[in-house]
Amino acid sequence: MANKVRRLAKERGYAVNMQASALRKERSGIIGMILPIYDNRFFSSITQNFERLAREMGYFPITTCTHRDPALELQAVRTMLLYQAEYIICTGSTDPDQLYDLCAKVGVPTLNIDLPGNKSVSVISDNYSGALQLTHKLIDDVQGTCRMLFIGGQPTDHNTKERIRGFRQAHIERGLPIDESQIIPCGYEAPKAKEAIKALFGNGFESYNAMFINSTISLEGVTQALSDAGNLHSPDMAVGCFDWDPLVAVLKPEITMVKQDVEKMLSELFALIRSGTHQGARIIQIPPILGH
Repeated sequence: MANKVRRLAKERGYAVNMQASALRKERSGIIGMILPIYDNRFFSSITQNFERLAREMGYFPITTCTHRDPALELQAVRTMLLYQAEYIICTGSTDPDQLYDLCAKVGVPTLNIDLPGNKSVSVISDNYSGALQLTHKLIDDVQGTCRMLFIGGQPTDHNTKERIRGFRQAHIERGLPIDESQIIPCGYEAPKAKEAIKALFGNGFESYNAMFINSTISLEGVTQALSDAGNLHSPDMAVGCFDWDPLVAVLKPEITMVKQDVEKMLSELFALIRSGTHQGARIIQIPPILGH
């Protein structure tokens, strides 16, 4: 009889009503993730690892892009709650605590990845130590006295603040002077980084012999600006990026990159879910990997 039912269901294109099934079983099997963008290797890697690990645990993963828009984040989470998502993973959220409050009202746990919150567990990169290592490496790469530019990132977000802190600390440890004009957290968007660099041409850019670029998205904008100016391949400039893309090593092998350990971050997050130890507000930092 069971085989006959399955055969008829297949022949007639029957699909399970997941909402009705969830009501009967008191669980949906759905786990949701919001993330700011797709077109970046870091976030696309997070999505791929999230979906793989979710399926391995028997969950059905749902992801949606919210473009760093708080209103879209709220809308996405509300919709996932309507489908009775059992967990919400907030990736790079603008206000993870607001999303926590929304989910807590209906008893759904939230976990943060990439950017931390103050009310739930967060799994993030150790941005300070990664920036400290990268800055030291760039100082070593410069022949003579180093004057380094920090470009890109949101000045108010945790990750950028921690990377700037590491950037400053490395200068202090090496006895190098640093002033505010060296730090330009102009946002992550490529056009903003491009305009910030172009604004420096003829206005102090020539004094820099190293650049700390705060994501591959910002790197795209910097590359466009340098290409337009005809000095893309300046041999005197030491360049580092707090992000990773294997294509960069092919295009410009002297760029030092910091690879965030996405697999370890997601494994840690799902270990918390599996063990039921995701309650409480704390930050788990995963060391990034320095290399080319």
